[in-house]
Amino acid sequence: MSNYHEPASELSGKTRDFTRALISLKEEIEAIDWYQQRLSVSTDKQLKEILEHNRNEEMEHACMVLEWLRRNMDGWEEKMKQYLFTEKNIVDIED
Repeated sequence: MSNYHEPASELSGKTRDFTRALISLKEEIEAIDWYQQRLSVSTDKQLKEILEHNRNEEMEHACMVLEWLRRNMDGWEEKMKQYLFTEKNIVDIED
């Protein structure tokens, strides 16, 4: 199954790299969710520590991809500056 909605041969290398990054970001976020769910139901203290560590590693990976997107794909930096690291009401920021 292809990750492309358009013929890959018609897409630029840059667009294919964006697709690779976005798919990687989705996978990292999915892994964060899996680890969080396992952490939440585990009863063994050491296992919980391992799962928490693993979850945090996936967060690191996701942030690395986000930073690559910010540096390379138009629009990311603007939206990150608008929405991240603020205490404003998230929904009201756009107004």
